[in-house]
Amino acid sequence: MARHFGQTTFPPQRMGLRVLAASVALFAAGTLHAQETFKIGVVSFLSGQAAESFGIPAVNGAKALVEAFNKGQAPAPYNKTGFGGMKLEAVYIDEAGGATKQVQELRNLYDREKVDAVVGYVSSGDCLAVAPVAEEMKRFLILYDCGTPRVFEDGKFNYVFRTASHATMDNVALARYLKAKNIKVNSFNMINQDYAWGQDSKKDFALSMEKLFPDAKAGQDQLPKFGAGQYGTEISSLMSKTADVTHSSLWGGDLQAFILQAGPRGLFKRTQVLLSAGDHVLPGLGDKMPDGTILGARGAYGLMSPKSALNDWWWDLYSKANGVYPVQAPYRMAQALLGLKLAVEKATAANGGKKPNSEQLAAALKGSEWASPAGKISMALADGHQAIQETAIGKTRYDAAKKMVMIDDIVRFPAECVNPPSDMKSEDWIKAGFPGAKGCP
Repeated sequence: MARHFGQTTFPPQRMGLRVLAASVALFAAGTLHAQETFKIGVVSFLSGQAAESFGIPAVNGAKALVEAFNKGQAPAPYNKTGFGGMKLEAVYIDEAGGATKQVQELRNLYDREKVDAVVGYVSSGDCLAVAPVAEEMKRFLILYDCGTPRVFEDGKFNYVFRTASHATMDNVALARYLKAKNIKVNSFNMINQDYAWGQDSKKDFALSMEKLFPDAKAGQDQLPKFGAGQYGTEISSLMSKTADVTHSSLWGGDLQAFILQAGPRGLFKRTQVLLSAGDHVLPGLGDKMPDGTILGARGAYGLMSPKSALNDWWWDLYSKANGVYPVQAPYRMAQALLGLKLAVEKATAANGGKKPNSEQLAAALKGSEWASPAGKISMALADGHQAIQETAIGKTRYDAAKKMVMIDDIVRFPAECVNPPSDMKSEDWIKAGFPGAKGCP
């Protein structure tokens, strides 16, 4: 897919999204002092197996955006300097170390660093741990990536938001892609990490297959631990009883290791491999990525992102700053920071031009919609605290001339096709046969 660089114009028709953008205009009469700052804590993996392909690209995306915001270089409606005139200041924290450490780091960000908001967390385990703490402290928190639906389906929050879809979208879309492409599936294997993300992903995929391919039989169900790094035993099991398709939600260094170990042994040639979160390893793996792998990006990101002026601007900004195109993690960071910027500016306007507190920020972001480089983000679930968005699935092909992996046979899925409605939990929605699903290809 060819990308376009250098465009910075954002067409007026893309600005029609309701709520946040319109409200920001009210800020013109604000009374903030130019020297006032808005401070955010940004948390992602800066070390460990998830850093190279996930955490560091996300933080690089945040740094590029913070600089652009402070220079007033983002396209409208994101073109006010900083956050509505307040210079944006960011503190970057390593997510490595486990949930207990992250809870302490979150408290430090609020109490010692005096941040106004926290944007962070890749690990579903970390999200499940920090969300109740932010709620207890009554401090504003945006979960920018983690996938488990349980954060908001099992919990209720006033100060916590997730500005990206949860993992149900990814696994429903994979199963629907097989159906849309008329791929024969009589059997399927699975390999997923043994913690909240992996367990929820395999459940949603298996349930989706029951509805869309009722005659397909589930076979191997491998659950290596997070960060295992070595997959010889699991690959042997998957090779011994191969299935038509093999599903995986492995990510980060775990996914890279699995591909590098399973590719030479021929697993990708004996079964159609499906990766729910695979695009972020493509730039690093290059020609080591097997052709024909079906994968998603947890949204319409990277090489599967939609054509728009905003996306062109973001793609150009990130690529020039980092020497590589943006994939899942920086896209999700971007949609979180764009949503936060508009929410701060809306809340500031509603507060008479004064810097808003956590309650006012929460009121501004709840139930809102905004344009992102990956399309429209709608806070449509969990009483306005959980986002839905469109996604895309495609198939890999290494292009030797371009020396990069391309994605072909892309199918796009509207948000309302692959996300549950607001009145149903994900598992119940899938078991009921996706009632209310709209626009499915």
